[in-house]
Amino acid sequence: MAALVIAEHDNASLKPATLNTVSAATQCGGEVHVLVAGHNAGAVAQAAAQIVGVTKVIHADNAGLAHGLAENLAAQVLAMAGSYSHILFPATASGKNTAPRVAASLDVAQLSDITKVLSPDTFERPIYAGNAIATVQSMDATKVITVRTTGFDPAAASGGSAAVDSATAVADSGKSSYVGSELSKSDRPELTAAKIIVSGGRALGSAEKFNEVMTPLADKLGAALGASRAAVDAGYAPNDWQVGQTGKIVAPQLYVAAGISGAIQHLAGMKDSKVIVAINKDPEAPIFSVADYGLEADLFTAVPELVGKL
Repeated sequence: MAALVIAEHDNASLKPATLNTVSAATQCGGEVHVLVAGHNAGAVAQAAAQIVGVTKVIHADNAGLAHGLAENLAAQVLAMAGSYSHILFPATASGKNTAPRVAASLDVAQLSDITKVLSPDTFERPIYAGNAIATVQSMDATKVITVRTTGFDPAAASGGSAAVDSATAVADSGKSSYVGSELSKSDRPELTAAKIIVSGGRALGSAEKFNEVMTPLADKLGAALGASRAAVDAGYAPNDWQVGQTGKIVAPQLYVAAGISGAIQHLAGMKDSKVIVAINKDPEAPIFSVADYGLEADLFTAVPELVGKL
């Protein structure tokens, strides 16, 4: 049996999370197929065909699939689910919205947020905010899985030569409709795809100080800006910057945490970063337990000095 990866895209280009999900699928055994469900998304299907490890791309084109509405996307997946032993979604907002609908309709248990494939039916996933790793075995005929993308290296985006097949698209369910999007635009890298992230915490004291202290460092490093939940709740940073268990899970090459104590919920979202640098004046701050480099200092002095040295 083959594995089916549900591509995440905007009808123009693939989202990076798809590549990590393909890597997980290749470890499940058998062929790897990718479903590109969208509208006028031929370019996405061609891009998916270039991913190393993918043997077939299935392209379903319909106006009802244009915006990735969970009801319609789940129906499309269910229409072809019988041919697959594994159905994998990235553990993103879209994947977490659609996968449970597929699992419930198939009457199987969903395997959420896996970080490792031990065998075709056995997986690892974090529990208790990442403080423990559960080994989960599924005996279901079809395994519906969401993949924590930071747990898998991305598959190569070019070098493959999969065939692209067209599939009959399901009709619009009529259960939901797309009204519009309010998107925050930024010249910075997307937080979940950034190679360098600079994050600030509640110790910054205000939105003005957050911008004054953290933005120059992010500019120097070409980094994305992140924040702890405490900083977001206090209004120092927008919600889409939040890193942690209830925010975004990231694993950049470099993560700089300034004024973040390191609550367990925050560590769950960034401790897989390759190099972690912590700046905090509290020597007992939990962030130092996961940091590769720790600087016990006042961030209002240390960060400007660091910017000056770069």
